[in-house]
Formats: sequence, C-alpha cells, structure tokens
Amino acid sequence: MSLVLPQPLEKLRAPRAADHVFTNARVVLADRVIERGWVAVADGKIVEYGEGRAPESGEDIAGDLLMPGLIELHTDHLEAHYVPRPKVYWNPIAAVVSYDGQIASCGITTVFDSLRVWREEQAAEDVNGDASILAQAIGTARDSGLLRAEHYLHLRCEVPMPNVVEEAAELIGRPDVKLLSLMDHTPGQRQFRDEEKLRTYYRGKKGGMDGAAVDEMFARRIEFQRLYAEANYRDLVKLADLHGVPLASHDDTTLEHVEQAKRDAVAIAEFPTTMESAQALHAARISVLMGAPNLVRGGSHAGNIATADLAAAGCLDILSSDYVPSSLLMAALALPDAVSGISLAAAVRTVTKTPAETVGLHDRGEIATGKRADVIRVHIAKGVPVARSVWLAGNRVA
Repeated sequence: MSLVLPQPLEKLRAPRAADHVFTNARVVLADRVIERGWVAVADGKIVEYGEGRAPESGEDIAGDLLMPGLIELHTDHLEAHYVPRPKVYWNPIAAVVSYDGQIASCGITTVFDSLRVWREEQAAEDVNGDASILAQAIGTARDSGLLRAEHYLHLRCEVPMPNVVEEAAELIGRPDVKLLSLMDHTPGQRQFRDEEKLRTYYRGKKGGMDGAAVDEMFARRIEFQRLYAEANYRDLVKLADLHGVPLASHDDTTLEHVEQAKRDAVAIAEFPTTMESAQALHAARISVLMGAPNLVRGGSHAGNIATADLAAAGCLDILSSDYVPSSLLMAALALPDAVSGISLAAAVRTVTKTPAETVGLHDRGEIATGKRADVIRVHIAKGVPVARSVWLAGNRVA
C-alpha cells in the first residue's frame, strides 16, 4: 500500500507528547526508504515520522538504518540452547533466556518458537518429545519478566508419528500457540525424495549411527507413514481449525501437495522444494516462506530450490532464519543485491510486514503511525549488518 506522511513536509511540527525521537536515520517504510528522516514514539507506538531534519532534538541515528523489528515465524534454534551437546540437557528456563537474548540481539522482536511435537522410540534426535517442557519454560520466563522479545509458539507436527495428535492437543489450547505446521520427513517423501540425502543428514546429526541403524529407522518411519499419516493429517487439520490456529504446510514438492494445502486452507507454505510447487502456492495466495540461510549461503544445503531463484520468479513472500538467527537480517539486506528489481523496502517486508499480517499480527511490522514501536537500528560494516539497538513497544531491550 502507499503510505502518506502525517503532514506536508513544509508544515512539520513537534511530535505529540513524544517519549522518544529518532533523528538522522535512513527510515525503512513499507514501500520506500526515507534517506534522511526521523521517527517519533509515544506510549509504545509510532506517532509521527518525516523527512529531513526532525522538529525537535532526539537520538541521532548517525545515518544508520531504522527498520521495523523483525518477525520470525519458524526457528527451532531454541533446541540448540536446550541441548548444547549430544545428550547434554540444559536448564530449560536458562536455555530460553539465553536463546531469547540471541534472538533480540539479532533484531528479532517477535518470534514464533518452533517446538518439535512428537516422540519416537530410538530417536535420532536429542530433542524428542520435549515440547511441553520448553513451552512451560517459555511461559515461566515470560511471566517472570526475563524475556526481551515477544514469544509465541509454533507447533511442528510430524504427521506420521503415532502419538502426534494427542501431544499437539495437549499444547494447542495455550493462548501463545499461533501456528501449527504439518510435516512429513518420511524417507522418499518431500524434502528427502532422495533417501541418500537423509542418510547423510543423520550420519552427521548423530555420530556413530551406522548403516544398519539408519536402515532400521527408515523402515520404521516408512511403516509409521503407512499406518498413521493419513488419519493424523486429517485430525491435526481439524484440531487447528477447532482452536483457530493457522496452518503451515512443509516441504511442498508436487502440485498434489499444493492442492492438499489449498483444500485445508493453509496460510503459509514453509520451504517448498521445487519451483513448480512454489509458483502454484504463491498463485493460490498461500504465503511462501523460505530459508534466510539458503539465501546467505547461495543455495539449499539439501539440494532443493534456492531462495534467490524463487525471489527472482516473484514467488517469495517471507524469509525465516530457521537455524541461524542472524541470517534473517543478513538475508533481507542482501536480497536487493541478489535479485534485481527487489527494492530495500520490498526486501524488508519479507521479514516484517508480510509475516506479521500473515499470522494476524496487524499491530506491528512496519514504521507507520499507530503501529507498535518495535524498531531496530542497523549498522552495516564490512558488508555485515548488525542490530546496534532494539526497541520493543518503545522500550530498549538490546
């Protein structure tokens, strides 16, 4: 949409009861960049902004970028803090606080913590069925005033697992659950149509897992998919609908997957693996989410479609940091150089306004009058962007 300044530039006046004024900044709006501008904040909201010299003194941003706080919809990075070494489980509240500090320092002001909602005997992953522990730790940290960013929960449901519906049902009634994703990592399916890629992943993920152990796990997961996936998928869709929680598909690969996502009113398609599926999803007005690390690295570590290629094709809507929190800011600012025709304002929308609106958070995600004052100051040195200061609802948190 086209933003209109609160008043003509020649009639600038002092902001209304401003608590804080940011001056001398490159202000990134939803549709353009003010190369030298100012923003005024009061009562936790943006009250005015403009071009040129600010009408009153304030904090000099010294030509750095002033952007909306970043919105992260899918990161499982909390698990790396909870299990920092194989079979080493950290205090869950301490893990949440450490993770939150990293999130905030990367400029992320709203984060959807992706929790793995399933259990598996003889699991290849160290985090196995611990979603309730981490959800409780996030709630305790929040209630104790220990968090800098605003945290919501994203339930990652592995559809073929026998007890996934029951475990999701235990969590979905929480008020902070705002997204549920439907995943299927069965060997030979979606992201891992090439089973050898999945073998390589697990050999690196869990040292000492030999070929026979991988074969046994693959056979078990293929059997789970045959026995449980279809019924679990239907029940998870019904559960999300009952609680009004938006749905995300995961690793859509074929047009059949796209049709399934359309039938079930999926809002977000996470990490589609092919150009064909991504274009069809985008055409169906399902927001296409891709990995920021994919863009920063120059391609997918699993050999799937590159984020930059989807952006060039006009079907990238949202970026996610996935497993590297700092990649969200890096990718957004690198996108205009990686893909011609994408402006800085459009690139920043993929990590702010679009993800916020897709999940119904209409009070944030852009620098606009009346929006919540989640803003970040970004300095770029040696080609690396750094969030030098971070404000949540007008309060500095990093």
